Amino acid sequence: MLQLQLAVLTSLLVLATCKVHKQVPTNSWRDMLFGSKWLTPAPRWRESKFLPIFALVPIGPGSCSAPSGEQGNCIPSKDCVLRNGIPAGPCGGGYGVCCIFLQTCGGVIRENSTYFVNPNHPDVYDGTGSCQVTVQKLHPDICQLRLDLDMFSIAPPEAANHLCNQDQLLISGGSPTPTICGSSTGDHMYIDAGLGQSNPIVLSVITSGSFPRLWRIRVTQIHCGSISRADQGCLQYYTAISGRVRSFNYNTVGGRQLSNQDYSICIRNERNFCGIQYNACPDLENNRSRAFTLSGNSNNPVPTMVGGGGSVLPNANGCVSDWLLIGCIRSADRIPPLPGCEDRVCGGTFSAEAGMLAKTVQSSVRPFRLYFHTDGVEAPNDIDNRGFCLDYVQQPCTNGF
Repeated sequence: MLQLQLAVLTSLLVLATCKVHKQVPTNSWRDMLFGSKWLTPAPRWRESKFLPIFALVPIGPGSCSAPSGEQGNCIPSKDCVLRNGIPAGPCGGGYGVCCIFLQTCGGVIRENSTYFVNPNHPDVYDGTGSCQVTVQKLHPDICQLRLDLDMFSIAPPEAANHLCNQDQLLISGGSPTPTICGSSTGDHMYIDAGLGQSNPIVLSVITSGSFPRLWRIRVTQIHCGSISRADQGCLQYYTAISGRVRSFNYNTVGGRQLSNQDYSICIRNERNFCGIQYNACPDLENNRSRAFTLSGNSNNPVPTMVGGGGSVLPNANGCVSDWLLIGCIRSADRIPPLPGCEDRVCGGTFSAEAGMLAKTVQSSVRPFRLYFHTDGVEAPNDIDNRGFCLDYVQQPCTNGF
């Protein structure tokens, strides 16, 4: 009987020792003498060594930048090859590759952040014809496309009426967009893509004649519920407290204001900001600023013209053919402010008042939106107009707005 009790006790001690070894990989006498303080942090160190693997390898594609400047998707190397991408260096701590997707004439865009590039890219292209790509939605819940003109230089408009007769960028299948040409590197567009997945959008560059063309347009698809989605009807959309807006093909030296433009530029109203101010951009190339030249002969000084008729300001000339509309603008330096305000402004000097003095203008009409309109005729009255470039700063609600 005593031997049986000893055997049972021995078995229990062995089981207890096994459990201790299973839970804490160490000798039990140290645990009894010193408690748990003697334990080394080796198990936790080993865990921290392996956990970052899961943090660095994304479940879905993340954005990354290639050494050449393109934005790509960080995905496994084999997926990049299978999806006809171009590996452009490691990402995600070396567990993925930055995969760049390019499409040119006749291609179909099936990946987010794909670039529409000219043939022979990154070299220039001097061919003629129609080069187009088709954008297929990644998901029915895609409501917009954003087109970033990372590089865009095609033949400029003709000199007399500033029409895009030689080259054109056309966008079909989405919301109406103006035809543009010339140089617009750094500009962007938002295209409403409609509902469902059956309506592809086609991007086309039409070329004729000889010109060293170069374009690289990044196409980003935006979900309907994304915070990146632009407001309805906005061709351009800015999301900063301060920034710069400009017309397509703007350049103070050789740019030409494009004809037949009708579109809205929107600025997101940031929290606790109730107004906005605009200034003509600095012009470092000319003795007399050409940062705002919409109508008249800009080879000579041209005053501000305001209103479309019925202006309350003295000596105001109406803006009928080419104009920029900003809701109820006033001169920011008027104390007290004038009782009336203006919406349309044109001419060759940026101000809310008719005259030759450029001024800062302000508006409290929200949402913050500019509407740009040009007709199809420049000559003989409108000569060498460049378009516009404006710096904006949103104003806090405490600044009298």
